[in-house]
Amino acid sequence: MTINQKLTQIQTKFKSKKSRFNSFGKYYFRSAEDILEATKPFLKELDVSVTIKEELISYDPPVMQVTARLSNGEEESGTGNNKSVTAVAIVGVDLDQKGMQMPQRYGAASSYGKKYALGNLFLIDDTQDADATNAHGKKQTITQAAITTAQLLKAKEYVKSGGKVDAIKSKYKLTKEQEKELATL
Repeated sequence: MTINQKLTQIQTKFKSKKSRFNSFGKYYFRSAEDILEATKPFLKELDVSVTIKEELISYDPPVMQVTARLSNGEEESGTGNNKSVTAVAIVGVDLDQKGMQMPQRYGAASSYGKKYALGNLFLIDDTQDADATNAHGKKQTITQAAITTAQLLKAKEYVKSGGKVDAIKSKYKLTKEQEKELATL
């Protein structure tokens, strides 16, 4: 089984409960730890591993890049065979966050980045997650993001393995051409 087939299997079967409660916003959410815990049965079954790499890519203002990697555990080679798949999240560090010490500010950005890098990797739809939609008392408009090239490639694999185009349309804004291309797979 290829790494893409293994990833597709995880993406289509993955379930992670929103077991954490935000008492300020009055909503449940899932954390990076919850996502990682939910992946453990797949790791052994499919003989894959998940790693997370964090990198400070800007200092002024501080911005972190968090990369989640699903790997077969084999060395990368020049053969063109993918041995791993990655997804990235970019997060800023809020230096003005009241009530937090500097390490806590970086830790909060780190946790947020891990959650979203893992969410991108495993196609976790957080559109119903209050953490993604909470306006914190402010009026807010939510719009769908246009699908990126990397996400479109993953969406194609998802559809080829039996996934529904409507599931992708519910998460991403597709052009007519992209929607037609996915429908013909």
